[in-house]
Amino acid sequence: MSIFTKVFILFCISIVLMFYLSTKTNAITDEKIELIHKEKYIQASKELFNYLVNGDINMLNKRVQELNYETKIIDLNSEEMASIYQQTISFGEVKIIKQDDGYLLFMKYLDDEFYFYDISQKKEIEQKEHLNYLILADIAILIIMFLVIIGILRPLKSISKGIKKFGSGDYSARLAIPNSKDEIGELVDRFNTMAENLESLIISRTQFLNDISHELRTPISKAKLSLEMIEQSKYKTILKKSIDNIDELTNELLELERLNSKNLILNMEKHSIETILANALSKMIVENEEDIKVKIVNTFDCVVDINYISIAIKNIIDNALKYKEDGNVEIVVDTNILEVRNYGKKLPNNLEYYMETFTQEDNSRSIKGYGLGLNIVKRVLEHHHFILEYGYTNNQNIFRIKCNNKAI
Repeated sequence: MSIFTKVFILFCISIVLMFYLSTKTNAITDEKIELIHKEKYIQASKELFNYLVNGDINMLNKRVQELNYETKIIDLNSEEMASIYQQTISFGEVKIIKQDDGYLLFMKYLDDEFYFYDISQKKEIEQKEHLNYLILADIAILIIMFLVIIGILRPLKSISKGIKKFGSGDYSARLAIPNSKDEIGELVDRFNTMAENLESLIISRTQFLNDISHELRTPISKAKLSLEMIEQSKYKTILKKSIDNIDELTNELLELERLNSKNLILNMEKHSIETILANALSKMIVENEEDIKVKIVNTFDCVVDINYISIAIKNIIDNALKYKEDGNVEIVVDTNILEVRNYGKKLPNNLEYYMETFTQEDNSRSIKGYGLGLNIVKRVLEHHHFILEYGYTNNQNIFRIKCNNKAI
């Protein structure tokens, strides 16, 4: 749920609650006022009716003034009048009538009719109206606050879009600076500064890796050429292996840089698993081809970037060859699954540990380095939405790739 939705819901709840409290307060106030004047009029009517029965109009008028009442002329046909109390007396009656401007005491004896109005009601009505105005002012302030908050939060939408664009790999994306100089404006300014620094750092890093990788290719090529002219010996073998490792690491650095880029566009096409596996094996330099055994149980097709998925499979097979202790490396293909198996000791750590860059593992004979190979595998499979699992069965390390075609 967005912030705007939450604010709107809270605003609606506040408005409804305010109207409910206003209505409830008015109802309670009206009820109390009605009860007070009803009791007051009933008590006064007993005394005033006696004066009316006795025909003492002067005393009646004097007592009305003392009670702070005034005589009113009323339109009996008015629809705004409603009786809340009525008592029939010999040759007369007493009523308490409610109308818009308050309550009236109606007295009738024979043919004489009188309407008395309690002047003190005017102050009560004014206080009630004043309270209603305050409630309306509170509602108006609440609406203004809501509009102000929406205005303050409005830049958050563009900020969210800008950050998402930047996070998706468009490092040139910047946030539009709002007119306000508040904390949000300061946040936007600081983000833009950070984005400029990150863009500069990423460009420098990418350029640095590209420059190093390309600069290394020339001496590596020269070293390989010179190596061919050296007589065969154990030192030549060691030197050749070292140069090949440097060349492989250089290529992996370039590939890893491309895979880490959010702007990487994969050439996704449908290929059979046999084609993918053949392409992966063609990228390898294997001294003894009999070290690899391929078993296809069930074939299948999947949509992949054949270049990158072949590199990932190649790296897994390379590691299996490099660290096998006995027998062959077995490649088993079944429905939507490709497994690479080798005989050796079980990995002491979980799979994620070995998929980090330059992971090393100590043992009694040597230091095993996993370099960038499995990290590249991880990046490639993430781009394809494939899953890599590790298992250990019958003295075999099993790396299993699950090809989820529906996710592509």
